[in-house]
Amino acid sequence: MYSKLKTYCDTLSKQFNEITSERKILLERISSYIKNKRERGESVQLIYICTHNSRRSHFGQIWATVAAKFYGIQNVLAYSGGTEATAFHPNAIAALKRAGFVIRKKEGVINPFYEVDYSDGQHTVCFSKEYDHKNNPQSNFAAIMTCSEAEENCPFIPGAELRIATTYNDPKAFDNSPQQDIQYDQRCRQIALETLYVFSTLKK
Repeated sequence: MYSKLKTYCDTLSKQFNEITSERKILLERISSYIKNKRERGESVQLIYICTHNSRRSHFGQIWATVAAKFYGIQNVLAYSGGTEATAFHPNAIAALKRAGFVIRKKEGVINPFYEVDYSDGQHTVCFSKEYDHKNNPQSNFAAIMTCSEAEENCPFIPGAELRIATTYNDPKAFDNSPQQDIQYDQRCRQIALETLYVFSTLKK
């Protein structure tokens, strides 16, 4: 793992006390799902879902991939999707770069594909898509709702074994404002912190 990113994760792994008890109970439902899948020898598939698949859901996909790597949890596959496709937002990409990722645009103009590297030769691919896109699993997955709009507008997600709402405030509200970078960094950090917590519980 890149040294800056590892330092970021090391620091957050010592700050789980920031998460409220009520929130930890919610997050531990994801931990239990992962634990049960692994005990049955099955791969773990997580889809992080938001309305536009442009900010928070990508944070979820990326941090789940990194948290699994950080804690040595094998056979975890993280994805993201939305109720509609737009594009991976440049402000979210910038926040991830500040955290220590190396991000490269691979193809596309309106909705580009990006490789998000977290270590030499290791990356996850991000682009905006609907949650039931062919690149995402169609069954045997957990649907993790990262925004209230998607939670309200998707009363049923076919193929999901678990559906859980871990909603986050949208940094989009601060686009083009003096608070923009601070708010994106805070949301990136919050999702990183909570996702690392989920995977940390699997090591106990």
